[in-house]
Amino acid sequence: MIRHFSLEYWVYDNWYVRRLKEIPGVFSQGKTIEELEENIKDAYHMMMEDEVTTSNKDVKIKEIGVENQN
Repeated sequence: MIRHFSLEYWVYDNWYVRRLKEIPGVFSQGKTIEELEENIKDAYHMMMEDEVTTSNKDVKIKEIGVENQN
């Protein structure tokens, strides 16, 4: 299954820097856009693997709403 995310990137000191907006903590960099895209996919996969290995059956999830303060 392919999941789609919003990618936000910018150039800093000749490096492309990117993050996945929907998943805090998934970010990377690369010398080219292509390298950056591969690196961000690797970072996503590493985070997902870590989440699976540290999951606990007793953990509960509840969706909440948070109001913007703009």
